[in-house]
Amino acid sequence: MCGIMGYVGPRPAAPLLLEGLRRLEYRGYDSAGIAVAGGDRADVIAVRKAEGKIDRLADLLERDPLEGTAGIGHTRWATHGSPSDRNAHPHTDPSGSFAVVHNGIIENYLTLKERLQGDGHEFSSETDTEILAHLVADHYQGDLVAAVRAAVDEAEGAYALVVMTAHEPGRIVAVRRISPLVVGLGNGETFLASDIPAVLSHTRDFLVVEDGELVVIDAAGAAIATIDGHPVQRPVLHVDWDAEQAEKGGYAHFMLKEIHEQPVVVTETLAGRMLEDGSVWLEDVHFDDGFAKELDQVWITACGTAYHAGLVGREVIQRLLRVPVAVEYAHEMRYADPLVRPGSERQPTPWPPPGWHAGSVAGCWR
Repeated sequence: MCGIMGYVGPRPAAPLLLEGLRRLEYRGYDSAGIAVAGGDRADVIAVRKAEGKIDRLADLLERDPLEGTAGIGHTRWATHGSPSDRNAHPHTDPSGSFAVVHNGIIENYLTLKERLQGDGHEFSSETDTEILAHLVADHYQGDLVAAVRAAVDEAEGAYALVVMTAHEPGRIVAVRRISPLVVGLGNGETFLASDIPAVLSHTRDFLVVEDGELVVIDAAGAAIATIDGHPVQRPVLHVDWDAEQAEKGGYAHFMLKEIHEQPVVVTETLAGRMLEDGSVWLEDVHFDDGFAKELDQVWITACGTAYHAGLVGREVIQRLLRVPVAVEYAHEMRYADPLVRPGSERQPTPWPPPGWHAGSVAGCWR
C-alpha cells in the first residue's frame, strides 16, 4: 500500500517528508519521492524521486537538496506502470507548476489520457496518477480547491489524492475516496499522511479525513469539507499510543488490526479491477476463456495469513467450478518439485507472471 506525506510550516520540508516516509516503510513500496514549493524558482515545484529504497532518495537529496517549507511525499507500490524513476511519484503537469501524489487506482484513466492526448498533452510516465496533474492544471483558474474538485469530478475510482501548486505555495489540497488520510495539527505547522505513525513524533493531535471529503491544509491548520463543498466540523483526535501501538492502529495486536482492515483491503484490492459489466480485469494476466475452461487443477501459493485466505479460496473454487485446488506454502513450494500432470507446462504468460511475489495468491497451472 502506498504511503503519503505532506507538510506546511516554518521548517524545511524535505527532511520532515523524508522522515515521515521512513516511518511508512512498513506499508511496502518500490520507489519514493518528494516535491517541495517555495525554493529558488517560484514558478515550479521542485521534485526528487527514485526507484528502490528510501536511502536512494536520501542520497539524491544530499547531492541535490530541496529548499522550501511546504511539500508532499510518496512511497509507491506499482499498479499502473512498472517500478522506475519516471513512474515514481510525485508527478507534475508539463509546466512543473502542479504536483500530485496519489494512492489507489483511477479506473477511467485510459479514457482521460486519450482525451488529453487528443488535446495535445504529452505524458512522461506510464501511470494513471500523471493524468491527475494534467487535469488539475487544465482546470486551474486561480483557485486550487476548485481545480481539484473539477479534476476529481472526472476521475473515477478509489483513491487518495494530494495536490500542491507553485501558484499557492503555502497550501496543500487533498481528497479521500476510500484510501485513508489523516491531518496532524502542530504548533504553527500542519502535516498530512496516509497513516498516523508518519507524524506521531511531531504531534499527537489529528483530524481523520473521511471518505468523500476534501481537506485544505496550511501552516495555521486544516479545513475539511465534503468534495462538493459542504463544510465539515470534526473533533480533534488526541493519540496517546506509543509508536509501536500506532503502527497497530490502536489495536493490541497486528492480527486484530489485519482482521478489522479486511473490508478496506478487499475494496482497495478490487478497485479498478471490477469493470462496470461485472467482468474482472487483471493487468498482467492474459488467460483466455479457452484456457480457463480447460483447467483441470488450480494451485494457490501464499504465505502467512494469505495462505489461510487460499484455503478459503480452495473451498470457493471447488464448490463453484468443480475444479480440484491445491494450496501450498509459497516458501516451501519454491524449493519443491510439484506433481504437475503431463502437458500442464503450457502457460499463456511466463511463470511467475510479472509482479508476482510470495505472499499473494499466486496463480494456476493447467
